[in-house]
Amino acid sequence: MRAKRFDIARLGVLTAALALLVVLWPGSAGVSYASSCIDCHSAFDDPEISGPAKKFHDDVHFQKGLSCVDCHGGNASKGYDEGDPDLAHDRKAGFVGAPKTADIPKFCARCHSDIEYMKKYNPKLRVDQYLEYRSSVHGKRLESGDTKVATCVSCHGVHDIMPVKDTRAPVYKTNVAKTCSGCHSNAKYMEPYHIPTNQFDLYSASVHGEKLLKEGDLAAPTCNNCHGNHGATPPGLMSVSNSCGECHANNLEYFNESPHKEAFADLGVGECDACHGHHDVNKTNDTMLGVGDEAICVTCHDQGDPGYQTAAAMATEFDTLKAMLGEARTLLNKAERGGVNVSLGKFDLHTADDALVKARTAVHYFDTSKFNPIIVSGVSATENVMDLGNKAMWDLKLRQIGLGFTLPLVLLVALALYLKIRQIERRKPIP
Repeated sequence: MRAKRFDIARLGVLTAALALLVVLWPGSAGVSYASSCIDCHSAFDDPEISGPAKKFHDDVHFQKGLSCVDCHGGNASKGYDEGDPDLAHDRKAGFVGAPKTADIPKFCARCHSDIEYMKKYNPKLRVDQYLEYRSSVHGKRLESGDTKVATCVSCHGVHDIMPVKDTRAPVYKTNVAKTCSGCHSNAKYMEPYHIPTNQFDLYSASVHGEKLLKEGDLAAPTCNNCHGNHGATPPGLMSVSNSCGECHANNLEYFNESPHKEAFADLGVGECDACHGHHDVNKTNDTMLGVGDEAICVTCHDQGDPGYQTAAAMATEFDTLKAMLGEARTLLNKAERGGVNVSLGKFDLHTADDALVKARTAVHYFDTSKFNPIIVSGVSATENVMDLGNKAMWDLKLRQIGLGFTLPLVLLVALALYLKIRQIERRKPIP
C-alpha cells in the first residue's frame, strides 16, 4: 500500500515538473517568457510603454498564439530568467523594437509574404500584399522618402490589430471610409499633396455612402472597392469605368458599344464619372435622360446636333413605356379589386417591368437602334396587359349587369316566399 502511495505521489511530482517545464520552455504555447514582455511593459506608468502591452491581448496575432518576440525579436527567455530587460532587448538576438516608418511594410512582410509560414495560420490569406503596396501611391511615395504616407499600421492598427471581418476593425467594410478620412479629410496634413479633402463628405452623402453607412448594405462599395487597398491608387482616366464595371457590368458592356466610348477617349473625359460623378455619385433617376432641365445629356449636346436628337428620341420612347405601364397597372388593379382573376395579366406586367429596368441600363448604348427593341418588347407586353385588363373589366361589367338583373328577381322571390309563409300562418286553425 505504501509503495502504491509513493508511486502516485512520485507521478504527481513528475507531472507537475513536466507542466512547469512546458510553461517555461522557450517558444512553447506559451507563455511565461512571452508574457514576461507584457508583464514588464504593463507595469510602467508611461502609456507609450504600457499601452501596447495592455492592448495586445485583443490582437489577432496574440489570439493565434504569437508573442512580442515573434515581431520584435530579442531574448525574452534570458531576460526573464535573469530579470534583466537589457538581455530581453538584446540586438544580437534580433531585437528591433519599434520599426521606423519606412521599414514597417517590409517588417510586416517578413511573415505576410512567407507562403509556407502563413499557411500555418490562414491558408486563404493572400501573401502579395507587400508587392501590391509597393505598387501603390503610398508605397511609391514611401520609397521616395515620404514618411507621411499610410503604411500597414496606419490602417490596421499596431498592437490591437483585429481580423478584417471583426466589426471593430478599422478596415471592416463599414469603417474603411472613416479610416481613410483620418488622413484624407485632414486639410493641413494633405496640403503638401494638393488634392481635395472633401471625399468623405461627398461619399457619405452619395448613394453608395447612404447604402453602406446608414443602411448597413455591405454590397455597397467603399474606398478600397474602387481604389484598391494594399495597392491603393486613384483610378486613371480609362480605368474609372473598369472600377465601376466591377459592379455595374451591363452598363460597362453597353457603354463600350456606344458612340461615347471613342468620343470620351478623344476628349479625355472619364467614362462613368462624366455623368455620375465619383465620390458624390447620386441615385439615378429617369429625368437624367433626354433634353429637359434636369437631363445630363444637354450638358454636352446642343439642340440640333445628333446627340441631342438621340437623347430626345430615347426619352420619348422611355416615357411612353412608363406611361403605358402606369395605365396598365391601374387597370389590372381595378379589375382585381372587382374580384376578377388577373394572374395572366400580372405575368405580362412583370415582363413589361423587366423591359423598363433593362431600358434604364440600355440607355448606356446611346443608340436608338439598340435601345428601341427593348422598349418595343416592353410596349408589346404592356399591350397584352391592357388587352387582358380590358377583358377583365368587361367580364366585371357583365357580372355587374347580371347582378343588376338577378338581384331584383331574387328580391321578388324572397318577397313572394315571405307573403306565402304569412298566408299559410293565417290559415292555421286556432287551438
